[in-house]
Amino acid sequence: MSPPLTKLYINGQWVPSSTGETFEVRNPYSGEVVGLSSSASSADCKAAVEASAEALKTWQHTPLTVRRDIFLKAAQILQGEKYKAKIEQAIQEETAAAEYWATFNWAAPINTLKTQAGSLALLNGEFYPSGSVPGAQVIARRRPMGVVFGIAPWNAPVALALRAIMVPILSGNTTVLKGSEFSPRSQSIVVELFEEAGLPAGVINFISISPKDTPALTAEIIAHPAVKCINFTGSDRVGKIIAMEAAKFLKPCVLELGGKAPVICFITAQVLNDADVEEAARVIVSGSMSNSGQICMASTRVIVQSGAADTLISHIKQRVAALRAGDVQNDKGVSLGPLFTEASAKNAISTVKDALDNGAELILGDLAVSKAVVQPHLVGNVKPGTRLWDRETFAPVLSFAVVDTVDEAVDMANASEYSLSSAIWSNDVWAAQNIATRINSGYCNVNGPTVHSEPIDSLVGLGGPSGYGRFHVESFTHKCVTVVHPLGRKLPLVG
Repeated sequence: MSPPLTKLYINGQWVPSSTGETFEVRNPYSGEVVGLSSSASSADCKAAVEASAEALKTWQHTPLTVRRDIFLKAAQILQGEKYKAKIEQAIQEETAAAEYWATFNWAAPINTLKTQAGSLALLNGEFYPSGSVPGAQVIARRRPMGVVFGIAPWNAPVALALRAIMVPILSGNTTVLKGSEFSPRSQSIVVELFEEAGLPAGVINFISISPKDTPALTAEIIAHPAVKCINFTGSDRVGKIIAMEAAKFLKPCVLELGGKAPVICFITAQVLNDADVEEAARVIVSGSMSNSGQICMASTRVIVQSGAADTLISHIKQRVAALRAGDVQNDKGVSLGPLFTEASAKNAISTVKDALDNGAELILGDLAVSKAVVQPHLVGNVKPGTRLWDRETFAPVLSFAVVDTVDEAVDMANASEYSLSSAIWSNDVWAAQNIATRINSGYCNVNGPTVHSEPIDSLVGLGGPSGYGRFHVESFTHKCVTVVHPLGRKLPLVG
């Protein structure tokens, strides 16, 4: 039985590549070919952009209620068993993800679609009197930018493919979505969903590109005059390349890149054992180990005051020791899947060994690599300046640093170029909120996981390797102002 073929979607039609070229998609655990994907040519990419530009002429004027109803229809369709089964199968085959993670990629978008459908008020205009011309009235409207080029990653393929196109489309833009070469079938399901919900042809165009052709064709798409904005979710290395290509044409970007999320657990002089240590351990383990740590918001650095350190680390170690990585599809005793490539697994263990060579302590782990599989690792006494502290690991590896004061904890949390998300654990919620204002991160969760952002006010980096911008209507619209002047007022030169 031949593996399924994922086609391109251009101007409302599922089509093969104009050259007939395809590439293989392999399961990262077994190495088996689980799919083929059409590989877009330069002509295909141009056709996708031009179809999007043509559709923009009508879509940008579509009433907001029509856009809302399509989103609500998509949410209703997505709730059915057909899409649940399709998404879970595709994600597990393409990324070797655990069942709970595949299910998350089905369930989370349902709520996101409904939430965004209810956010149309953000697109309402403003009406106010002029502050400089007496009697004049000002009308400020949000208008779509044009064609938005979205690039989505493999690690949460459905949820992040949806995010790449959802707010742009709701805002009246049209889109070209480039899927990851690791998960094209999973991401094409988002397009199927909107097609079934009644989205007009050309509003979404979907392409996949073979790894060898991706750099050149991505640059071509960014350079196309009809493309007005780019959003990318992925590594900071590739994010810099995207930003440089866009900068050649002064095109704005929304970049959601890497993370090195800190978790601060602190006690106070007044209330010992301030944080709920057992609950903190439970949430930290989930936030650090889910999807084998392959989440940009994953909890990677635990910074704990000395009074709670031994207890917290003990609780975390007990929970993590019960987790095992491997063949998550066929072995019921396995809860963590492989990393997405063997190279990623080798890099993760190399990063841990570097920390150990620089004075860190191995609390748990075997320092072994089996193809793309890495078992969970806990590492203590990790310091800034080591790769394990400074760079995104994207693996089931959790670091610990012990401090004495809250000020030290804040300094340690901010000793990173990343700024995506963070968490603070304390029973003193008001103190935790004050500390949150001192943490250099776009998101801070008090007594919750670092792996959380609100659908209506999405994740944001504060620059550097975490990226910048927000998946919000303000990022994908222009604020255009019309001033209605009173007649007969005095003017220079003419009176």
